[in-house]
Amino acid sequence: MTDAAGIAAFIQARLPVTPVPGLPELCLHKADPASGVGRLGDAAPYWAYWWAGGLALARHLLAYPDLVVGRRVFDLGAGSGLVGIAAARAGAAHVTASEIDVHAQTAIALNAARNRVTIAAIVGDCTAGPAPDADLLLVGDVFYAPDVAARVTGFLDRCATAGVEVLVGDPWRAPLPVERMALLASYEVAEIGTARRAGVFAYRAP
Repeated sequence: MTDAAGIAAFIQARLPVTPVPGLPELCLHKADPASGVGRLGDAAPYWAYWWAGGLALARHLLAYPDLVVGRRVFDLGAGSGLVGIAAARAGAAHVTASEIDVHAQTAIALNAARNRVTIAAIVGDCTAGPAPDADLLLVGDVFYAPDVAARVTGFLDRCATAGVEVLVGDPWRAPLPVERMALLASYEVAEIGTARRAGVFAYRAP
């Protein structure tokens, strides 16, 4: 399924609006066993489920809103939009979401409207380009495979060198470049219904 209207109708009909675990003030469209998200296409619908890094990072932003108040925020690998939505709710001046999955892009727009926040722009893959025009880059759950981690690390290096602050949420997956991470906080979260601990890290350029 590729047309935006059809994707939106499917999400609204089949993915119930669900409170965010640990953040019940936010609600997102998420899959349940009856949703049939595989009907949307061949790509794995990662965005339709809860992931530990995004949950931890969203909690951190709402616990420490001074991190985002009045700032231009860029949400990399935005998935269903949770982290960007949390940033907007915490007082960010401008939020851009970057997500390669067209189904997720539609979900981001629906979820932002549901939570009465504005995501100013939803863009595709940016990891081959320069640092975005932003004050703060938020990165949840992108270090899930070595090839992706290598590409993202190069992009984050460019961002950090350009003066963009970078915060990462991740449950210490194996490809996480821990040598670049300074742990700020850790949270017990419910990833796809399973409790696990995820960290929020400040990213440091080499």
